[in-house]
Amino acid sequence: MEMTQQYADLGPYLASDEAVDHHHPRVEAAAARLALDTDGAYAYARAAFEFVRDAIAHSADSGDGRAPWRASDVLAARTGLCHAKSIALTALLRARGIPAGLCYQRLADDDGTGPMLHGLVALRLPETGRWARVDPRGNKPGVDAQFSPVGERLAWVVREEFNEVDYPVVYAAPPAVLLRVLKSARDRSELWRNLPTGL
Repeated sequence: MEMTQQYADLGPYLASDEAVDHHHPRVEAAAARLALDTDGAYAYARAAFEFVRDAIAHSADSGDGRAPWRASDVLAARTGLCHAKSIALTALLRARGIPAGLCYQRLADDDGTGPMLHGLVALRLPETGRWARVDPRGNKPGVDAQFSPVGERLAWVVREEFNEVDYPVVYAAPPAVLLRVLKSARDRSELWRNLPTGL
């Protein structure tokens, strides 16, 4: 899928903000640990992806009721929904100078009901020179997301017959409609109930 930048230049995709707080000591320390065993941007990006996918639990899968959303808090809690995990991965990538942003899908239940916004990450590696989407939500039976900048291996492929959508925009920060919900939710169940159904 062809991705569209929200901004003309890459500066915003390297910036720190209240959600993607990659200058936080906890994010910097995690990035430094991941970089120890990697050589180059591609290897680091893969290690960061696999860390967030595998070492940070998807809270709906694990039953954890917490709802962290800021990258540093997600790394501390080691849990979060797809949006939190995407923010954490974006921060880890930016911490090592890899342009990264947030992108989204609208997904639905198998009968087409219950639309919900699903969070992904887009990154630009020197090796490819273009945006590539990855999905760090965490694997489970029926879900096999992989680090694959050439040829996407996301958790889900959208189904147009159910009005599912791949949104092409790479956002530098969570869209305001989503950020409000992330910041105000007291727990995962409240967050889940109030997630936007689209952008």
